[in-house]
Amino acid sequence: MSVRGKLDQACRVAEEFTKLYYEAVDKRRHMISRLYLDEGLLAWNGTGVTGNEKIQKFHMDLPASDHTLSTLDAQPILDEAVNKQLTVMIQVSGTVRYHDKIPKTFQQAFVVTADGGKWKIVSDCFRLQEPLSDKY
Repeated sequence: MSVRGKLDQACRVAEEFTKLYYEAVDKRRHMISRLYLDEGLLAWNGTGVTGNEKIQKFHMDLPASDHTLSTLDAQPILDEAVNKQLTVMIQVSGTVRYHDKIPKTFQQAFVVTADGGKWKIVSDCFRLQEPLSDKY
């Protein structure tokens, strides 16, 4: 596949995958483990979790959420670094509301790879965006 073809595919993957992911996080957390590789990694605001079952338990313990995306970007990792499969880096920003609290901005970066015909998360880094203090 040409570089242009991989770029186009990465954009399609990002749109489809993030829709599926945020629907699962906000409405079907009991199914979130299916989106990660067995040995997937999650870094959530500095807390590290390894393994899709442990990641699911971590998500189940979070308060109810509602995510709204503002930006979405995707880049293919051209050397097919994970199991010689097409691999895509996805970056997202937006707001998340936990329970009925004030929405907070967040950034999230995923590395996803093709695994048996389905896209799976290799790594996931989520960070709530807090304003810098006055000392900066």
